[in-house]
This record gives sequence, structure tokens and C-alpha cells, in this order.
Amino acid sequence: MARTLSLRMRIGLAIVLALLVVLGGRLFHIQGLDPAGHAHQAVSNRLHTVELPAARGDIVDTQGRLLAGSADRYDIVADPRLTGDHTVPDAELGMQRPVTVEQTAEELALLLDADSAELLEQLTADDTHYATLARNVTPEVHQRIMELRVPGVYSEPVSERTYPSGPVAGSIIGFVGSDGPLEGLESEADEALSGEPGERIYEVGADGVRIPTATYEEVPAEDGQDVRLTIDQDVQWFAQEAIADKTSEYNAQWGNATVVDLREGREGEILAMADSETVDPSDPAETDELFRRPLALTQDFEPGSGGKSVTFAAALEEGLVEPESEFTVPYRMSVNGESIQNARSHADYEMTAAGIYARSYNTGTLMIGNRLEEQTRYDYLRKVGYGEPMDIGLGVEGQSILRPPEEWDRRQPLTTQFGQGYTGSVLHNVQLYQMLAQDGVKHPLRIVDAHLDPDGDEHPVSAESERIFSSETSQEMLKLMEGVVDYGSAMGAQIEGYRVGGKSGTAEAAGAAGGFDGYTVNFVGVAPLDDPQFVVSITVHRPAGEFGDWDLTNTFSDIMTHTLTSYDVAPSDAESGAYDGFVGQRQDYPW
Repeated sequence: MARTLSLRMRIGLAIVLALLVVLGGRLFHIQGLDPAGHAHQAVSNRLHTVELPAARGDIVDTQGRLLAGSADRYDIVADPRLTGDHTVPDAELGMQRPVTVEQTAEELALLLDADSAELLEQLTADDTHYATLARNVTPEVHQRIMELRVPGVYSEPVSERTYPSGPVAGSIIGFVGSDGPLEGLESEADEALSGEPGERIYEVGADGVRIPTATYEEVPAEDGQDVRLTIDQDVQWFAQEAIADKTSEYNAQWGNATVVDLREGREGEILAMADSETVDPSDPAETDELFRRPLALTQDFEPGSGGKSVTFAAALEEGLVEPESEFTVPYRMSVNGESIQNARSHADYEMTAAGIYARSYNTGTLMIGNRLEEQTRYDYLRKVGYGEPMDIGLGVEGQSILRPPEEWDRRQPLTTQFGQGYTGSVLHNVQLYQMLAQDGVKHPLRIVDAHLDPDGDEHPVSAESERIFSSETSQEMLKLMEGVVDYGSAMGAQIEGYRVGGKSGTAEAAGAAGGFDGYTVNFVGVAPLDDPQFVVSITVHRPAGEFGDWDLTNTFSDIMTHTLTSYDVAPSDAESGAYDGFVGQRQDYPW
């Protein structure tokens, strides 16, 4: 009997040992050899990856003043699988103090100014492992929440975009929505501003707490670049105030004031692009959609008499007229069966080409423009930029409509000579006067000066210039423009101590039902003419009143004077270089 029992024990022990060998081999196979990757899978299940957001770059003005920046904020999130009743150290009691999940919800509600019942529901949800308790909380609130030491409640760093200057340059800067950048530079320069996010990888235990000695890897984020604009915040603010006042004075639909730098090394830089109403990037929904993008790009219109500058410059360039060439200018004339007249009735005037330009006579302009072939006039309009979109890097292009001569109707060969029959944006018009003021060379307008790396390296933005008119034509056009201010249609643009030139224009505004239902009035001026430094453009769309009631020159003078003063351009008291526009006594030529 004893022998049988001993045999059974030996057999049982052998079986147990055999099973242990099989299990040990299996364990070695799984953990040592791990052909199915079970160990790797177990580690992977414990790995937690957190994105490390890159700091979004700032947008600054030409002086480095902050226009758009980011403030540190945090999203408070929870994993309901890990939240619940827990204990926390209590220094006063000298022991662990129990905390219920209901108490946690109440404490969080006080800090987040939220409903405790809703928070409790999120903390105890059984259908998710990720619940957002609050977004964009301040660093102070974040710190107090972390001090609660609630298992499963953690934070994710985010940034909130701030705009310290409010609506100053708002439509240029653009804005950011819940889905990301939406308009302006925030959208167009998003790739540069955003940078590249990094990531942190670590192992967590079943309680959701990081295992200190386990896997830990970190790829640092690459912060975004800052974007420095050509905009001068002070000039931009002043221009916004001035054009808002002028637009309100005339009860107009909108107005725009644009200032462009002509100084050496800064040619074509936009110092201000101001609209009569401007979006506040912090609250874009409060602004009408029309004003959420720069009007200088989104609105195109006939330039009116401002377009005569192309006709005169082309005729001078082709050697077909001289500033002092004499003409007999009628009030009305017929060309190829089409009747063209001037704004006001008058007797025939004996005037020079300079006088025709200064007094802005349509009939006199035709006498000069008809010396040019239609194709030549069209080619010059294209050379100065009309008929081509204008892109300055804001995600919206300025539009210009200019049909080729073969598509012109009976009147367009005539009306295109004095700024009708084609359209352009404010910036198309400004670009024309930039090149006329700068030796006939087109310096493409731009609004971004440079991208700045986090380490301080700069990447300037530049564009190639192009000669359109000769230096001689440019100088003659400046003298013609000075006549406009000295004795022509814009005498209110004079600034004491400075030589000023410019050109005014009034064009019919197309109506939605066809025809026209108002006017677009503009004036573009340059100063000082002995050494051109700045171009200022003023445009008002659909002002109330009758034709001829509107004067933009005082707004021009205010903005130009402010800009000249801001950049320490001293008065020169240089004598005018304008040509005499009259043949005979000036008093014989009333308006």
C-alpha cells in the first residue's frame, strides 16, 4: 500500500515537473523570444503620447510693436476610467484624506465657474476615456486645478491669440477661429507662424500615472516664425481715424486711406492700408463681412480722372506731346459719332497740356490720347498693372478688369483715356503713382517685410522692380501733378513748406441692377516732390450728395502731414516746378 502511494506521488510529481517545464518553456518563448510581439504589445498599450505644441509666432509692425501674439492657456481634460473616489495627502491631519468624486466635481466647479452636476457627469462617464472639462483656462486656474491632484484629470497646453491693438490693422492681420486661421496674415502666413509640433512619449501604469523608470522620449517642438509687416501701427491708426471721419461726413458706403513708402530701401512698402470700419480680430463676428478683408484689395472700381495719368505718361513717353503743347479745349466734342464732354459747361479754352491735366478736361485728354494707337494705350495700361490681379500676400487678390481693344465697344476707345471702361483696386491706382513718383520704376507693393526665426535670424521678403517709364517722363509727370495742386482740381491738398502733387478722380459706381447708382471719389498724392517720400491715396465709395460736392484733399493733407512729421521729413520751401497751364491771363479761365 505504501509502495503504491509512493509510486503515485512520484508520478504526480513528474507530471507537475513536466507541466512546469512546458509552462517555463512557453513563458520563455513568449517573453524571451516573443515571436508574436506580446511583450511589445503590452508596452505599446502602456505608452502615452502627448503632442508638444509649437509656440505660434507673433505678427509685429515695422517698428517691432506687437500686433498679434499668443498667451499661454490650458485645456483641462479627464479620463473617466481613472477618476473616482481617491485620497490626497493632508498635512494637517498627517495622513491621507478621502475625497469622493462628487467632492471633486464641486471643487472643479468653483475653480472653473462651471456646473458641478455637468462636471460630475463627465467625470463618471462610462462611454469615453477623454472628456474636456474646460478650455483656455489661465495659468493661475490651471495651477490650482493641478494642486487638487485628482487622478485622471490633467491638462493640455494651448495658446490663445491676442491682439493688443484691437482693430488697428485688423483686416490685414486677420483672425483665428475654433477651426484655425480664417483670414488675413493669420491664414496666409499660417505655415510660417505655426512651426512644427513635437511630442513626448512615456509609459503609464494602470492608474494613469507615469512610470518613472520606464520609456521616455521627447522630440522638441520647433516654434513658429514671427512675421514683421511694413505697416506702421501709428500711421495705420491715424489713417483709420481720418478715413472713418471722412466716410461719416459724406455718409458713404466705405472709405479707404493707403500710405506707401517711397524712401530708398523701402520702395513699395505699405505703411498703412486703412478702412473706414475695421474688424477687431478678437471679435470678428461683430463686424460686417465687407470689412473683414482689406477694401484696398476686395473692391475694384473705375479710376475716373486718375486714369488720365496713364494717357499723359504714355503720350510723353512716346514723344507725342510736350507739357507746354497748346490746345483749344471745347466743352463738348464728337469723335467717331460719340459725344464726349467735360464735367462743367465752359467756352473754348486755350490751354497747355499741363493745364488740361491740372483742370482734368476730358475733351483735352482725348486730343492728346488720340495721338496714340489704341493698342499702344492698352499696352501701357497693362504695363502699369491694370488688367492683372494684385497679390501682396494676404490671401486675397486685388482685381482689375481691362478688356483688350478688339473687345471694346464704340465708346471704350475714348473713355479708357480718362479712366472709364476698366476697373482697378485702390492698390492698382496707388501702384501707378508709386512708379510715376519713383523715376518711372515699378516697385511691387508689399506688406510683409520679413520672417523672423526664433533665434533672431531674418528672412527679408523682396520683389524685383521693373522700369515702366523713362526718368524724363517721371519728372514731367511730377510737374503735371504739381499743377493739379497749385491751380487745378485739388488745391486743397497743399501742405505748407512742401511741394505736393497728385490727381483726383470721380467715376460712376456700377449698380446691382445695371447702370450706375452713385460715384467713387479718389485722390492720390505724392510729397515732397523735390524728393518723393510717400504716396497717400484717399478713396470714398458712394458718398451722399451731388456730383462735385466732395473734397478728399483735406483728409489727404492730414494723413500726409502726419506721415511726414512721423518720419522727420523737414519742410524744404522749394519753389514749385509746375508748368503754366494757361495761354493768356489765368482769370480768363473760370471753372
